[in-house]
Amino acid sequence: MPAAAANVGSLHLTAELWPFARTGGLGQAVADIAKYQALAGVRAHVIMPLYRMAHEHIDELIPFADPFTVRMNGVDEEVRCWELGGNDGGPRTLFLDHPPSFDRPGIYGDEGGDYPDNDRRFALFSLASLEVARRLQRDGINLVLHAHDWHTALAPVYLRTRTHDNELDNLPVVLTVHNGGFQGHYGPETLARIGLPEYLWSVDYMEWYGRLNYLKGGLRFADMVTTVSPTHAVEMRSEVGGFGLHDVFQRLAERFVGIRNGIDTVLWDPATDTEITGHFDADNLTLKAKCKAALQRHWNLPQRARVPIFGMSARLVSQKGMDLIVGSESLVSLGAQFIFLGAGEARYENALRELAQRYPDRIGVNTNFTDKLEHRLLAGANFLLMPSLYEPCGLTQMRSQRYGALPVARRVGGLADTIIDGVTGFLFDIYTPAEFDQCV
Repeated sequence: MPAAAANVGSLHLTAELWPFARTGGLGQAVADIAKYQALAGVRAHVIMPLYRMAHEHIDELIPFADPFTVRMNGVDEEVRCWELGGNDGGPRTLFLDHPPSFDRPGIYGDEGGDYPDNDRRFALFSLASLEVARRLQRDGINLVLHAHDWHTALAPVYLRTRTHDNELDNLPVVLTVHNGGFQGHYGPETLARIGLPEYLWSVDYMEWYGRLNYLKGGLRFADMVTTVSPTHAVEMRSEVGGFGLHDVFQRLAERFVGIRNGIDTVLWDPATDTEITGHFDADNLTLKAKCKAALQRHWNLPQRARVPIFGMSARLVSQKGMDLIVGSESLVSLGAQFIFLGAGEARYENALRELAQRYPDRIGVNTNFTDKLEHRLLAGANFLLMPSLYEPCGLTQMRSQRYGALPVARRVGGLADTIIDGVTGFLFDIYTPAEFDQCV
């Protein structure tokens, strides 16, 4: 590898990272991007907050740098940065340690709702991450800063409006929008609370219908913006698919592109997967039947080899098409079995549990998601349900295709980019229970 290439580095800023803390696909996507960058010779780094839950997956932390201070709205905050020990040549994983902000039970909130200081928590994370970037550049790394979603979108804002030194002036910034439906909306008083200049309260910068919009600020100051599939990039430029920021995405022009997510094809391989009952591949599906029988046993469903299983592994929220699911006739009228894995809004969890009680031989529900259960679900299922209202990319449909579980999905975003209708899955267009039922 040429010496110049060896010095190219990335610093990913993310609120979630598998396996330390995640609520959906963001943490897995960032972990996979960094992993494959490292394999390609990039000096990849990922930094995330040191949440309480992250300690469950950490064996050793070593100091990355001496404690340092960041100033926000006239208040000095001491921050520590730790590095995950035992790095095996993959990306370096860094943790930003500020206990008042991150030593809490949840990532974004608890049973009472979102934490009321999320605006300041993630502003502090973005600002402190720039100090980490400064130290990496001092090590001679030609760094690219890569922010992910609204939680880190203030990094380019702080970088372009607050720094006045030569070390970071030319630091290039990429912002990836994994889910534009979440943007970080706060009141106008937040601008001063997080130490940003008053002129940013403008429709040209961060003001959005009387609210401060973190994501909009990041879009305004990033050098390049990406989203996670080509079709979703087109959708986000439209009034229907832009989540109220379509005009901002349009003005980005060639600085905004869609790059489809991928999956870890080593981890998700039914020929070698250690989590499943039997191994199989596209040339020999014999042991998929064994996986199916094990799945039915685990979920207390009748073991019927010729009854199709439709699985769903997702957050139980409206974005994932849950209104179509609970309004569907398929669950009660078809001679099929349906298995749901994932947690979400109480109204959807309760509706599925009620259906499972009424039809215990057809419907199974488990809101205690684990990676192991998802592996086993895809290995045993015949089909995967993804009737999403919108889907920037989606990872589960690509995993399910490798396990011989054909996705049944709506033709949106990355689902349209990864499923060939009638060949590698089944697609429908209109967002109604009747159209979903017809596709099933």
